[in-house]
Amino acid sequence: MSNTKKDIKKIVLAYSGGLDTSVIIPWLKENYPGAEVIAACADVGQPDDFEAIEKKAYASGASKVYVMDIKKEFMEEYVWPTVKAGAVYEGKYLLGTSFARPLISKKLVEVAKEEGADAIAHGATGKGNDQVRFELTVKALAPEMTLIAPWRMWDLKSREDELKYAEAHNVPIDYQSEENPYPYSMDWNIWHLSHEGDDLENPANAPKDMVYMVTKTPEQAPDAPEYVKIDFEQGVPVAVNGQKLGAVELITTLNEIGARNGVGIVDIVENRLVGMKSRGIYENPGGAIIMYAHRELEYLCLDRDTYHYKENVANKFAELVYDGKWFSPLREALSAFVDETQKTVTGQVTLKLYKGNIISAGSTSPYSLYNEEFVTFGEDDVYDQTDAEGFINLFGLPLKMRALMKQHVEKQGK
Repeated sequence: MSNTKKDIKKIVLAYSGGLDTSVIIPWLKENYPGAEVIAACADVGQPDDFEAIEKKAYASGASKVYVMDIKKEFMEEYVWPTVKAGAVYEGKYLLGTSFARPLISKKLVEVAKEEGADAIAHGATGKGNDQVRFELTVKALAPEMTLIAPWRMWDLKSREDELKYAEAHNVPIDYQSEENPYPYSMDWNIWHLSHEGDDLENPANAPKDMVYMVTKTPEQAPDAPEYVKIDFEQGVPVAVNGQKLGAVELITTLNEIGARNGVGIVDIVENRLVGMKSRGIYENPGGAIIMYAHRELEYLCLDRDTYHYKENVANKFAELVYDGKWFSPLREALSAFVDETQKTVTGQVTLKLYKGNIISAGSTSPYSLYNEEFVTFGEDDVYDQTDAEGFINLFGLPLKMRALMKQHVEKQGK
């Protein structure tokens, strides 16, 4: 059962340091009299000044501030399982925001329990997917916790309203960024950068070059291709160009390589969970390289039945992650299936990057199911081509029987 306003004495807020969450601090204190607000900021790889964010949270009225570096946990426990699953939402979106939210929410729950808080608050709007992702995670991990979503409650309708509220409540404002902000709504972490809003809301508008803050456009990329080699162990990338790297270092390296070659730009009109479509531009240079390379290795190492069934699993896995159901029984069960399939997905993939394109350039694996002797057009001792006749006769029997039935019916009708 949810607490009433007077019962709530301590609130943990998902804090980013932006205008929205900075305004939420005094709003919570005003609307939950006597409540203490604890700001919790998650470092998932966004290029922010976390010292400045901490100072701003205190200046905005927070009683305590947590700044949590969770990049390693994000990559190892959220990104890698999704890579192994091959999960891509609606064929394009590599789930950059989607699988960061459950981890951030998990950390909010940990802080709330440590601090003895009564409620968790977030700054997601009532139109988007993030409100669902935050709140489903809290329900799964701390069902007793009250959830507060100011955007669904307050009467602030615009950025101008927020700026006035901030001034009235002595919230520090960086006027250069707040009054003349980058026109797009962004979500940035070590895996991706997303852009929505402004002129992008019309799908007929091509993205302007100024949109891209990570990746070069293909036109700006070098005129010569760059080759990159990625080693995998049981479905997880572990080395780039022969150098063993931890998860954070590996994605950072591949982001740099991909970005300078203009790869990983995605433009999609996606189906939001809440029922409307939205248009987003995603920059995912390292992620695009990893997902492509992983798929190349699976072509070598997975048998036909497993590969085809896993394609269905990948779609469902992506949908669950997108919908905020990371901590659901089905997602956990699908990960167990995926882990079994990945036991032989070990080897090296070489890719050619050229002006926005990722091109296959060779794969090897000690577990490769490809055998040149079996597929050669020359003579071999393994495959007897005359065996194919009986196989085709049996495989095609249903088609033959249907054709004979149709012939019989046609004769009867004459």
